[in-house]
Amino acid sequence: MFDIIKSKTVLLTWGIGLSLLAGSVSAHNQSVVESETLLRSSASWDGLPYVAYPSGSPELTVLKISIPANTALPWHTHPMPNAAYVLSGELTVEKKDIGEKKTLGAGQVLPEMVGTLHRGLTGDLPAVLIVFYAGAKGMPLSQP
Repeated sequence: MFDIIKSKTVLLTWGIGLSLLAGSVSAHNQSVVESETLLRSSASWDGLPYVAYPSGSPELTVLKISIPANTALPWHTHPMPNAAYVLSGELTVEKKDIGEKKTLGAGQVLPEMVGTLHRGLTGDLPAVLIVFYAGAKGMPLSQP
């Protein structure tokens, strides 16, 4: 009888040990998820606060925009909040009314202006952007 109890205790101990070992091995092999806030803003890059999102059925749009070197984009406005992430190159944004400028490089994020004429300019290198627009269904992303 003692041998049966001893055997059950050994088996139970082995079972618990294997379970703990399996748990530590699977925990050891799991990747760690990291998160970094790239932008949190309630105002555009020139400091003007966002007033509201457009009314209507929400529509998110994400564009990858490639701009050749030595290019000046046309003057334009955006009717909704949006943000641009610079994947590569360098981009200078310029406000038309006062000529205020801001230059961004790879890995930087820009909260775009709403309703203000501006443009983007590249230098000797092309720029690639990922732009996130928070608009409404059927709304144009930019206007001249």
